[in-house]
Amino acid sequence: MDEPKKDVIRETDAEAIRLAKTLLRSARFGALAVIEPQTGSPLASRLGVATDIDGAPLILVSMLSAHTGALLADPRCSLLLGEPGKGDPLAHPRLTLVCQAVRIERGSAEHARTERRYLNHNARAKLYAGLGDFSIFRLDPQRASLNGGFGKAYQLDRSDLLASGPVVEELAAREQSAIDHMNADHLDAIAVYAQHFAKVSGNGWRIAGFDADGMDLVSGDDACRVFYPQPLGAAGELRHVLVDMARAGRAIVDAGTET
Repeated sequence: MDEPKKDVIRETDAEAIRLAKTLLRSARFGALAVIEPQTGSPLASRLGVATDIDGAPLILVSMLSAHTGALLADPRCSLLLGEPGKGDPLAHPRLTLVCQAVRIERGSAEHARTERRYLNHNARAKLYAGLGDFSIFRLDPQRASLNGGFGKAYQLDRSDLLASGPVVEELAAREQSAIDHMNADHLDAIAVYAQHFAKVSGNGWRIAGFDADGMDLVSGDDACRVFYPQPLGAAGELRHVLVDMARAGRAIVDAGTET
């Protein structure tokens, strides 16, 4: 009698969701798979990536690119995120999202928000973002597969990845002013967020984005993710959370008890 097959998919837990959100929010590039309209064959391309304030991936693409024409013909696509490190590249976590692509209309409030967030995360794209043949697409996730390493496979749905509720729109309205204020006046606090909460080294870290779950930091070509102790219930909580995190992280750093 044949033994039943072992289910290789683990139960999705809070740790898996946090890892998936970290991969999604900290990605600077990814591999986009689309359907070639002429042949129906899969077509994959590497491109720059950022996220909308709720967590949906954003891409900035030329209308002359093959993958852009494919998205306009058929919005179904898949996005692979995750950077290989030293050793076996398959031992490092990666996230595959199944998405529906939506082109963002120029001149709309949505375009202003998504372009701002994309350029905060990928500053070099300012060289071509304003060209007429470039467009921003939002990749609306339907579901995702997370491979956290050998034997760590998970299935996630849309609600596991995207933030929702009034706080999302509230933060969208206040986000850039908070970013500008922090980057102009509180680089010392940002350094604490990077060193203590993200456990990254190096200097020059700046805020690239705020959302309901945490913040994105960038320094040159590097990016990292910092989560708040608890998700925000309202945009007005952001300042108090940032102050408390800076105070707590600075106390530990100053005490020399970092591990």
